[in-house]
Amino acid sequence: MEQKLEKKYGLLTAICMVVGIVIGSGVFFKAQDILNYTGGNMLLGILAWVIGGVVMLICVLNFANLATRYEKVNGLVDYAEATVGEGYAYCMAWFLSTIYYPSMTGVLAWVCARYTLVLFGSDDITGGLCIALAAAYMAGAYTLNTLAPKLSGKFQVSTTFIKMVPLALMIVVGLIAGLINGNTIEAFTKTTTDAVSHSPLLAGVVAAAFAYEGWVIATSINAELKNAKRNLPIALTVGCIIIAGIYITYFVGLSGATSVEDLQQNGSTAAFKALFGNVAGTILNLFVVISCLGTLNGLMIASTRGMYSVAARGHGPKPDVMREVSPTTNMPTNASVVGLLLCALWLFYFYGANLTTPIFGAFSFDSSELPIITIYGMYIPIFMMCIVRHGKENIFRNIIMPSLGIVACCFMVFAAFYAHGISPYLAAKENGEFAFPVLFYLVVFAAIMTFGVFFYRKPSPLGLKAPKD
Repeated sequence: MEQKLEKKYGLLTAICMVVGIVIGSGVFFKAQDILNYTGGNMLLGILAWVIGGVVMLICVLNFANLATRYEKVNGLVDYAEATVGEGYAYCMAWFLSTIYYPSMTGVLAWVCARYTLVLFGSDDITGGLCIALAAAYMAGAYTLNTLAPKLSGKFQVSTTFIKMVPLALMIVVGLIAGLINGNTIEAFTKTTTDAVSHSPLLAGVVAAAFAYEGWVIATSINAELKNAKRNLPIALTVGCIIIAGIYITYFVGLSGATSVEDLQQNGSTAAFKALFGNVAGTILNLFVVISCLGTLNGLMIASTRGMYSVAARGHGPKPDVMREVSPTTNMPTNASVVGLLLCALWLFYFYGANLTTPIFGAFSFDSSELPIITIYGMYIPIFMMCIVRHGKENIFRNIIMPSLGIVACCFMVFAAFYAHGISPYLAAKENGEFAFPVLFYLVVFAAIMTFGVFFYRKPSPLGLKAPKD
């Protein structure tokens, strides 16, 4: 008898997974990037956070609607199969398993290592020690998820509450201090235009997309969530509303702790130390590290199940092997090993393309942002088919909301194309050089997706084919 994943997660775990995966890394280091992109313009930075939050919430509400209809192995893949078809679902699952999950996990492992070294007074956040520590963190997250998945769920809940400590303190104390010392008013009257991008707002929105991304990963535990059709939509909606509110108020709180110039140069670490002193600031930075580890744990949960969701449909390399579930740990052990390997490869790529002198030449692109924008593009056919197949049932939920989702996703794709394509092209052209990172990312994306075609098989054992009209 085939061993299946059991229902082991409740609503609280699901909400904590949404909040815990999203909050924990991007809010800390992308806030600095957004300020640099916008030249220290706080109002423009807040607008970037707001736009990113609105896009996220629109997509969340659409998937919350789909979650009330379908419940199988991997929520996002299920929705793709039920609306567009089995072939598209396979493409989605292959993309998530080989690019999206492992690339984000690799970046998060580095972020955890980066803040750990900063905690111990080291500024070597791009060297060999940092990458070695990132690899160790990745191995630890993999071990926790593979050998003790229930403990991993508890760890996710714990770190979610822990990470709220520095955020809450910065929101409350930072806002109050900023009004007293005048930092907040000064920050909002700053009109510097020395932005590092030709498209500061669009670049800021794309950076915010990384900070907001991760909520959809919670759908990867669809088959392990109790009463998923009820709990998953609630978790997605409640979790994302919490996230958007925290991000915007935290960003404003940072401005009250120290000057915008200090934030641009040293990031959130400078804000915590300026507001709470070196000792208290260091303790709060420890909470930041724990927060990032919680995000890494959530991403590893998804990465270790990526190939399982492909194999469960009878596709991918050696599906019979990849969908084996250990009777001891109730984990897809073979699939999780492949997931770890892919995470390691993407960590190596991120280092070689972004943290040292680029070793991939023109093929060096930002693997922390472009895969995220790709998935927004892949949402569009799902939303379109939702309108086609279910539009008559409810005009607001099945026509208006998916239409807004299509507009939001198209905007994100355009923003990424401009920020990672046209903007670097113009900057390079001024120096007589050529650069168009998004183009070469698309080449890599196409190569990986084409390779996946060779592992597509029929029929799917789950039978989630798109219904006929």
